[in-house]
Amino acid sequence: MKPILIFFCFLLLVGLFTLDATAAKRPNVVFLLADDLGWKDIGCYGGPVKTPALDALAAKGIRFTDFHSGAAVCSTSRATILTGRHHIRAGLYSWIMNHIQHSHLLEREITLAEILQAHGYTTAHMGKWHLGTSSGKLKKPTLNDHGFDYWFATANNANPSHLNPVNFVRNGKRLGQLKGYACQLVVDEAIHWLEKERDPKKPFFLNLWFHEPHAPIAAPNELVKPYGPLKNPGAIYSGTIDNTDRAIARLLKKLHAIDKPENTIIIYSSDNGSYRPDRVGHLRGIKGSNYEGGIRVPGIFYWPGHIPSGRIENEPSGLVDLLPTICGLVDINKPKGVHLDGADLSPLLTSKGKFIRDQPLAWISPLSGPALAIRDGDWSLCAHVAYEFPKDKKKMTQLYKEIEATLRRNGTYEDELRGETLASQIHEGFKDKEAEKLRGQYIQLNMFNENWIPAMKNGHYHRFELYNLAKDPSQKKNVAKAHPAVFSRLKHKLLKINSSVMADGPDWHLK
Repeated sequence: MKPILIFFCFLLLVGLFTLDATAAKRPNVVFLLADDLGWKDIGCYGGPVKTPALDALAAKGIRFTDFHSGAAVCSTSRATILTGRHHIRAGLYSWIMNHIQHSHLLEREITLAEILQAHGYTTAHMGKWHLGTSSGKLKKPTLNDHGFDYWFATANNANPSHLNPVNFVRNGKRLGQLKGYACQLVVDEAIHWLEKERDPKKPFFLNLWFHEPHAPIAAPNELVKPYGPLKNPGAIYSGTIDNTDRAIARLLKKLHAIDKPENTIIIYSSDNGSYRPDRVGHLRGIKGSNYEGGIRVPGIFYWPGHIPSGRIENEPSGLVDLLPTICGLVDINKPKGVHLDGADLSPLLTSKGKFIRDQPLAWISPLSGPALAIRDGDWSLCAHVAYEFPKDKKKMTQLYKEIEATLRRNGTYEDELRGETLASQIHEGFKDKEAEKLRGQYIQLNMFNENWIPAMKNGHYHRFELYNLAKDPSQKKNVAKAHPAVFSRLKHKLLKINSSVMADGPDWHLK
């Protein structure tokens, strides 16, 4: 071998060794995401559910009081979480139904998993995915294509409920029915991966997206009973959160057993607000709304020795900030040439450096009410679409009546509603198979159609509403007329961001 070739080989080995050594010094990253959990659900946020594991993380870390989801519904929020970009830029206009939509998280997007993987991390995803999976002739990227070495996932919700789900897939292989509750199964798999599958020589990124408390819900009777009657939806809902906290406690015990707590960053949040109005506190709106109740969620950051213990942070922030924040915390450069809609929170978390947000927090979901929202300090500006989507409202009304008639005819009406309204139960699901089939048709008529994309891109907005959240956190009083300068400034910013986002949105309707 020529001397010059030997020299270059030596340099390459030194470089690889340096990369591995640098990666080994970086902290592990664990991200815990609840599904449809409200801002006022868990104990440390004043909620009714006993969550000692999460409360301990908050007590020993930083708890944000003004934290927000990436979007008001599932798929879109998750796309924003993984990319640090508005979900429409990343390929998703609304939540995904795989078998009738081309939509998915675009493979060209650079995810947090891919960034960490490129810097020596071993990566795993456990739990709900809902960012697009292949269905029939519709072929979509897998989790491997988005940076995950190992995955144990469901395409959407746990089916038929959190109890004994049948739709988990491990690294592309369908597993059939599994015994147990979804949150415990997800943690079982995470513990198995930590013990048997990961590369112990590398730092790891463990992404756990729980199914609870998204409907259809189920929890052990002994965990439901403290919160009310066993058939009460609110009590079962609380039981699913309690069960998840217990699963998280098991995970934390394993994490602390395999490495020192100061070597692992743990973050907890929810993909959007609750679908239950009683779990969003004084806030206006629920899941699906861009009012605060639909998008404000818990935000807990825990990293002993690096993040101050027991601190409360009031800076408006959100899951759009996750990717740049992790990059900042683990000392990795953000992806070059990529427009990030989020900001790096690491200066706030570590008290090192100055926090800067170049672009205000904004939510753009044309199917939501309101469709647009922007947050700048204490001010919140919202707007509604000035056009209609071609939904078959007559057919939807007919199906609604058929569902009610079916439940009454089958004698299951009272048992299915369990003290709730039919309107709320339509979003949770029915055990009655005949009614559930009709519900599926109703939901499909109400969901996003890719042929609506041109209308979304060319649509206009009206009914702008300005709120001062410091004085009016419930968003009851529109003060646009009283503050014309603020209104004009935020309207200009919001429409500019909306224009930029829509210009990046893919034309799925042309596929």
